[in-house]
Amino acid sequence: MVALHYLKYQHNLSDEAVVTRWTENPHWQHFSGRQFFEHEMPIDPSSMTRWRKPLGSAGAETTLKSTNEAGIAIKAITSAQSHHVNVDTTLQIKELRHPTDARLYARARERLVKAARKLGIKIKQSCTSASRRLVMQASRYAHALQMNRAKACVCKPRNHLGRVLRQIETQKDKLSATASHLLQTCTRIYEAYGHRRTRGEFLGVVGHLRARERIAPP
Repeated sequence: MVALHYLKYQHNLSDEAVVTRWTENPHWQHFSGRQFFEHEMPIDPSSMTRWRKPLGSAGAETTLKSTNEAGIAIKAITSAQSHHVNVDTTLQIKELRHPTDARLYARARERLVKAARKLGIKIKQSCTSASRRLVMQASRYAHALQMNRAKACVCKPRNHLGRVLRQIETQKDKLSATASHLLQTCTRIYEAYGHRRTRGEFLGVVGHLRARERIAPP
């Protein structure tokens, strides 16, 4: 059971897939302690779920500890090798979104409104619901290759950001140093679109701002 779970997580397989591939792979069977090749499933796939649930995270740590101790006992590894762990995150799933102009404006407006309200600044029109809807519409129009409609949905979130900027600029005296810095960054984002000569130039400004000011998609 432990060997099947190691193979499951190493190859990112489901319970059914790892049991099915186990019957086809002699190396996996040898890894599981079998001396002869077998053509039948060792267990029912549902047994892995029932075994895993009561085990929990504490049981998984105990299993890993026992594996390391067994490796040291048979001299497959040394105790010094277990002091450092190398983690490869090349293929790790990350919560990142594709960067788009509409989402950048919406994210800048969202952070600006949040910082202003935290300082007690009244925002009469935050455009939260409208901006959120336009971001989704821009992606859908672009996917359908309706670029004129997608461009209109990009311009409107920029206008929403401009409204928030004008409301906050009238109350600059209430801003802290961090909020003032954020206001300058959002102003640069707002002005970059209007004065860009090429799309590549605009995306270069946006990429620089994301790296420097951390105005990134949530």
